[in-house]
Amino acid sequence: MAGEDTIVSGMAGRYATALFELALEEKALDKVKADLESFDALVGGNPDLARLVRSPVFGADEQGKALSAILDKVGIGGIAANFLKVITANRRLFAAQSIIRGFRALVAKHKGEVSAEVTVAEKLSDKNLDALKGALNAVTGKDVDLNVRVDPAIIGGLVVKLGSRMIDTSLRTKLNSIKFAMKEAR
Repeated sequence: MAGEDTIVSGMAGRYATALFELALEEKALDKVKADLESFDALVGGNPDLARLVRSPVFGADEQGKALSAILDKVGIGGIAANFLKVITANRRLFAAQSIIRGFRALVAKHKGEVSAEVTVAEKLSDKNLDALKGALNAVTGKDVDLNVRVDPAIIGGLVVKLGSRMIDTSLRTKLNSIKFAMKEAR
């Protein structure tokens, strides 16, 4: 089913597709997606864990032991935990975030959702997150799955990538535009 119209490719795409098909077969899409998003948030918020995941210096055994302890501590289990352990044993843990992105895309397509990547300067409140999701739902006419990333470098505002469209209202972009205009005026 997922292979009919490939929306993910490469090594990460093959792993994402295999995980998607397994989760679909086991009727555990939402649980696996939630667990993977928790893991992705952990990696994004912890530089030491990010180094463990991405660095080739650590062996598969070291990564596996550390990963098992972390997954147990945060309560990630079942298919998602087993999958993360398998990619660790196969020396593919460095690709976990790409695999998770591919898995999200497959789940969104399966559910008829549209994925949007949103970059903000600081964490959004639940009220603002709901308002943003509502606005994107109204624009697309579909349910929108938000992937929110915090990047203080944009200073303020937000950057929304929805399919092939990108809306950049960040202060960084506006300041760069002013700087460029001032250089041109000389």
